[in-house]
This record gives sequence, structure tokens and C-alpha cells, in this order.
Amino acid sequence: MYNILRAILFCFDPEWVHYFSMNSLKLFCKVPFAKKLLSSAFVVNDVRLEKKAFGLNFKNPVGLGAGFDKNARYLNELEALGFGFVEIGTVTPLAQAGNDKPRLFRLPKDKALINRMGFNNDGVEVIVQRLQKVKSRKEKLKIIIGGNIGKNKVTPNEDAWKDYEICFLKLHDYVDYFVVNVSSPNTPGLRELQEKDSLRKILTTLQTADSKFSNSKPILLKIAPDLNEAQIDDVINLALEIKLDGLVVSNTTIVRDNLQTTTAELEKIGVGGLSGKPAKERSTSIIQYINPKTNGQIPIIGSGGIFTGNDAKEKLTAGSSLVQVWTGFIYEGPGIVKNICLSLLK
Repeated sequence: MYNILRAILFCFDPEWVHYFSMNSLKLFCKVPFAKKLLSSAFVVNDVRLEKKAFGLNFKNPVGLGAGFDKNARYLNELEALGFGFVEIGTVTPLAQAGNDKPRLFRLPKDKALINRMGFNNDGVEVIVQRLQKVKSRKEKLKIIIGGNIGKNKVTPNEDAWKDYEICFLKLHDYVDYFVVNVSSPNTPGLRELQEKDSLRKILTTLQTADSKFSNSKPILLKIAPDLNEAQIDDVINLALEIKLDGLVVSNTTIVRDNLQTTTAELEKIGVGGLSGKPAKERSTSIIQYINPKTNGQIPIIGSGGIFTGNDAKEKLTAGSSLVQVWTGFIYEGPGIVKNICLSLLK
């Protein structure tokens, strides 16, 4: 049934479809008992799926990556679809519109997306207010919430650490873990912050800030799949040195190799981060590289090209503790978490 619905939805602009679909789901969940009905159809409850990572207990290892619920608008609905955790953001100190539209593109032949959203979000103050309402609900959400944080486009790189600290401090009471995003290809110069000295400044600033709270929060780093071996080694060495809580492997790629989509179509789309099936092999290979080098000391969230239970198993076997979907959710539909969880139980 979703295949028919997807064929219809794919006739329209991807970004419009995203908000139309999620707002429709939100409206449906406002009907009495609708969320319970949805949960009964999509949630798999089984203690064998439970995972513990960086001090948190996850009801299942399947999460939704950052960029889908940028502004923490759909946590209630995403919980009803069975996700073990949802990462909001990327959140920046100030609201920003992001890059010009169109900025999200489908590559159906490759089961992929290209996006150049540019950290469009409502800003940390508005998002905190939204999370406050979520936390104050009578019916508490049980889903784990991650906070993916970044810098504003206008903030120079030498001051980037200040933006990350602002978001960290303001979100600290409302999210369960943090992900430092320095690896999006859609904010000019951002990936330069993946260099060791810049990373050290950002991460140690956040660790110092975290130490002042009575309830410390795990801090993870999201890396690009386009790092070379020496750069990955720098990340590993720094992570071990400062006792980083975890890594997210990996973000979208700027590489366009071996795609079924024609060169002409790609040139028409232009720049942006590629996600989906073409990103699977590279992200898995990085996990396979990092895990033995750290003796499994650093928990990894595997992300990139996860559509099926076998894709998830591949990431978990490679050494990740948890997995995140995004593009797979678009192509496979609302049953993706259930299908992966059932496959993991076999």
C-alpha cells in the first residue's frame, strides 16, 4: 500500500511532501485513541531489542537521524511509529532560513536523496520552548531524544565553539544526549571544523560545561564519510584522549560515484549531501575501521543506507551499537522500524 502512496507523493516537491505527511500524521494523532492505534500497528515491544549505549537505555536500536524533525515538532508521532530514539536538529543559536529552495531532491533510481538544506531551523530558544511543552505533558514520551547542534552560517569558524556551547547549555535539560555536527556539507566552511584542533576546542568546551551539571549528558561527534584515513585517525585519537562518549558514522557525502542517475540530472540538481543506498558501503567501512582501532571503547551510531533489517544487521555487525535511518524512512515508509526490529529478532 505504501508503494502506491509513495508513487503519488513522489509526484510532488520533496520538502512540501515531508511537511504535508508529518502534519497529516500529527493531525491524525490528535484524534482520541489514534496514537494507540498507530502504536499497535507499528511498535515492536520485545526486551531482546533493548540496547544500552553511552549510559542510556534504548527500547530498540533503531533511531531517526537528525534533519527529519529539525524543530522537535513530531516527537509524539515518531514515537508512535516505533523509533527507539529521535535526533532533533541540527539546532543553531539563531533561527535561520537555510539555503534557497529547491534544496531537497530524490534520486529514485539510486534510492537516494540529495539535500542542501543549510541548517534551516527555528533557533534554540523556540525549540527549547517546544521541548518544555513535550516534557510537561501528562502523558510522558518514553522516546530518547538526541540534540544535534551546529553553528549559524554567519558565525566565523574561530567563534564556532561559542555557538555549540550556547545550544548545549540551553538544550541540556531537555535532551538525553548531544551530537556535535561539524560534518554537514551544506554550511560553507563547516567541515573545516573537523580538523583536530578545532574539534578539540569545541568538544572540550562542551565537556567542561557538562561537568557543571548534576546530570551529565553524553556528547557524540558526527563525522563525514569523506574523511581520509589520516583524518579518521585524528578523530579516533582525539576521541580516546578526551574520552568522547560516542560517534555517529556518518553524515551525507559529496561523492557522486557509481550512480544510476545521469550526469545531466546530477548537474541540474547541483551541490548537496548525498544520502541513501549509495552511502551504505562507505559508512559501514568506516565503522569497521574505527571499531577495532578503539577496541570497541567508543560506542557508534551507524547511519547511511539503512533500508532493511539486513542493512541494520550489517551496521551492527560492523561494530555500531545503534543505527539511524533517514532516507530509508522516505523510501520504505512508516513500517521501516517495525520491519527492521522484526528482522533483528529472527
